[in-house]
Amino acid sequence: MKVKWLGHASFLITSDSGTKIITDPYPQGSGLSYEPVKDAVDIITMSHDHFDHNNVSAIQGKPEIITGDGTRDVKGIQFKGIATHHDDSQGKERGENTIFCFSVDGVKVCHLGDLGHKLSKEQIDEIGDVDILLIPIGGVFTIDAKMAGMVIDDLKPKVAIPMHCKTSKCNWPLNTIEDFIAGKANAKNMSSSEIEFQAGKLPQTTEIVALEPAL
Repeated sequence: MKVKWLGHASFLITSDSGTKIITDPYPQGSGLSYEPVKDAVDIITMSHDHFDHNNVSAIQGKPEIITGDGTRDVKGIQFKGIATHHDDSQGKERGENTIFCFSVDGVKVCHLGDLGHKLSKEQIDEIGDVDILLIPIGGVFTIDAKMAGMVIDDLKPKVAIPMHCKTSKCNWPLNTIEDFIAGKANAKNMSSSEIEFQAGKLPQTTEIVALEPAL
């Protein structure tokens, strides 16, 4: 399976058989200048209904849209939504957030959406094993770089890919990927927007993989 970072919290995940999943599609404007997504996809996961994550109408094809907690099977893939909060005040500041866990070609993916707090033991147990963790690092609206490191320590993914951060096409006052990976021996910059993973051929200990936005 392939993982491509489109920008912000949006990834295109493509299975070996061609099924395409997009997470949290972004809009253009309000400080975000990523280009429109042109791929026709099969499935969209939406972690919460904020404008920078809910631009589902702009996505081509006839995708099934997955929101909220609970489990749902779509095109042979089981999606598990886990209820969390967008802040560290039980959602009183920015509302709710859904973490999505699903397996593609035997690789377990976890998209944290706009997680705003440290995970509880119950949430960690519910998430379970993680191969590829898509994790916000920007701070302000989500967990920051320091808290993201703690979440990675708790979940122990094989690979962690940072998202929801300041880039040349996001002018919000957020942490950058460089802020996050600075001084980390287990981090590498791919100088690419896409990476391919195969079950059984993942790192034995956590690697942080920095991608570049595709759009």
